[in-house]
Amino acid sequence: MAVNIKVPTVGESITEVVIGEWLKAPGTWVAMDESVVSLETDKVNVEVPAPVAGILGQPLKKQGETAGIGDILATIEESAQPAAAAPAATAASAPAAASAPAPGAAATDATVMPAARRVLAEAGVDALLARGTGPGGRVLKEDAQRAVAEKPAGSLSAGTAIPLVYAAPPTPATPVAAKPAPTPAPAAPVAAGDRRVEVVAMTPLRRRVAQRLVEAQHTAAILTTFNEVDMTAIQDLRKKHQEAFVAKHGIKIGFMSFFIKASVAALKEFPGVNAQLRGTDILYQHFYDIGVAVGGGKGLVVPILRDGDKLGLAGIEKALADYGARAKAGTLKLDELTGGTFSISNGGVYGSMMSTPILNPPQSAILGMHNIIERPIGLNGQVVLRPMMYLALSYDHRLIDGREAVSFLVSLKRSLEAPERLLLDI
Repeated sequence: MAVNIKVPTVGESITEVVIGEWLKAPGTWVAMDESVVSLETDKVNVEVPAPVAGILGQPLKKQGETAGIGDILATIEESAQPAAAAPAATAASAPAAASAPAPGAAATDATVMPAARRVLAEAGVDALLARGTGPGGRVLKEDAQRAVAEKPAGSLSAGTAIPLVYAAPPTPATPVAAKPAPTPAPAAPVAAGDRRVEVVAMTPLRRRVAQRLVEAQHTAAILTTFNEVDMTAIQDLRKKHQEAFVAKHGIKIGFMSFFIKASVAALKEFPGVNAQLRGTDILYQHFYDIGVAVGGGKGLVVPILRDGDKLGLAGIEKALADYGARAKAGTLKLDELTGGTFSISNGGVYGSMMSTPILNPPQSAILGMHNIIERPIGLNGQVVLRPMMYLALSYDHRLIDGREAVSFLVSLKRSLEAPERLLLDI
């Protein structure tokens, strides 16, 4: 009996996925719950297991195509694996097994993730030059970027004299008729004055981010208020106790853990900033799940630090380090990226001096951290240099009043400039 393999539900806000790679070849016998195909969403990659044991049929969706939740991807003819067929099945599955080399091994076409393949194609770098560091030795986007940066002079290249480069999924669902691209001149360098245009298909993550940003602007009354904080006390505290902290906890203490603790204290003082609108009702949340924006292999993601009020500085730092490493490897789980009552974005790591962060719906507020710069300020009747950071709080004015937003930042500033307040709970 044929059993359908369908696109599973991968999150309440996700309605479509992109076919990543088929992990098993058609005609191969697969065991129940064995991963058959990987799917790319705007948040994480998901592997779909076989619902029954049997022979995998021809894929109905190819790599790079889009599918909706519930769409049929392929069928499996249910059957037990015959003992005599075991060697043949093993041989048939050899291509799939070869697609999971040890991390650091040379790539094959089947082990290169779509985002990485696009990077390599755009740079004209052969996939064999990329070393995979992802799960099962798969080549991630960062691996492709590293291969491009380390591209040897004699490596295979697609040419660089093409005036229009189109990089898209291998088999787009609706091919666009176009005139054949001009034949590239062999190894001809691009002239200094060439006006090149590069067209790249948006990734699922970028499309979803674009959609959510527009939705946030259209559905919320977003305002931003600013303040600044003197980081002297935290810098001195870190410098004084960093060595002992590392010796005991095995991890360095950064700035983000202080901001999370200070944010939780301010959220307790101003519960409306931690609330959400649900129709005509206000949902006051008496827990503190803090989203922290980090850069990953699929772009910017916001993993959620659950129960931030119950974690110490060491626990927060360890959780953030784990999230950061798994974000780069693309192994974050969907439930680690959903929910959240308040978000923090640190543009300062990229050198941002000031910005106005956009809400992450359905949350009602987001804090923006920025670069720390020595600036002259007035202190006790004198002008002195201090390490200063601008803070920005974007908030939904339908729920949060300006007085409440400003007071929230003042409370945050007070805790950060005197971090002992966090220990004394004052």
